[in-house]
Amino acid sequence: MLTGTDLPVEMPGRVNGSPWLSPARASVDAAEMPILDCRGLPVALLALFCCPGSGKEFEVYIWPENLVVEPSESWEVNCSTTCLQPQKGGLEGPVNKTLLDKQPQWNLFLLSNISQDTYILCYFTCSGKQEHKRLNISVYHPPKEVTLKLQPTWVTVGRLFTIECRVPAVKPLENLTLTLFHGKEILHHQTFAGGTLDPQEATATLNITAPSGDKHHNFSCQAELDLRSHGGGIIRRVSETKMLEVYEPMQDSQMIIIVTVVSVLLFLFVTSVLLCFVFGQHWRQRRTGTYGVQA
Repeated sequence: MLTGTDLPVEMPGRVNGSPWLSPARASVDAAEMPILDCRGLPVALLALFCCPGSGKEFEVYIWPENLVVEPSESWEVNCSTTCLQPQKGGLEGPVNKTLLDKQPQWNLFLLSNISQDTYILCYFTCSGKQEHKRLNISVYHPPKEVTLKLQPTWVTVGRLFTIECRVPAVKPLENLTLTLFHGKEILHHQTFAGGTLDPQEATATLNITAPSGDKHHNFSCQAELDLRSHGGGIIRRVSETKMLEVYEPMQDSQMIIIVTVVSVLLFLFVTSVLLCFVFGQHWRQRRTGTYGVQA
């Protein structure tokens, strides 16, 4: 049985490193073995017969321990053991795998064309006993497009308008957060409950009143997919900035003046048309004269 110092050295990085496993001590010299005291022999025999197989004789490791991939993405997986001379070992699961390299204590595989959530098992057989390690694989669909829409695009101060942010085909939906911004100010956070296993569309909608002050206001939307719970990172994508035009409402006095001016201009226009008609008829009668009718 291996001691605590016989644990394998940490596996290398992600894809392009050469796997290796080097136990710190593969064996113990006979000279270093302690002499067993006869007084401790009954205790050792009692522990052997009362607690057989209380500990594992060897360990199995898989790297990475969690895997999150995009559809059709390829990843390298290292399957290793502390057994010095395993009889058998490998990788099992419903995925396409290619053996890249092999040594007695480790195998390096390339996983490819993963289209749905699944798992694989790394296993080794040592002295007739088999141990395995499971690796869960999660497939994600990142927010590749974030669309922001303002309705309407111009409005008077104090009037309602709608901000809508839309992201198509995201998975896992429960790890997505949509954030609406007014400039650098956060207006709204939108999270989502877990849905089906297929990618889903996500939408965040906010109805607010038009702010005062500047005439032009910029709005944007950020989509954040947090995959840390699946062994990944954080993916962020931001929409194009949309501008809202805001106008101050007209004062009552200004409205009265405008209405009065329009009314006067309309009266003058109608009066001029009538005068032109009257003068035109009078001029026509003077030119043609008046003729009597004989019986």
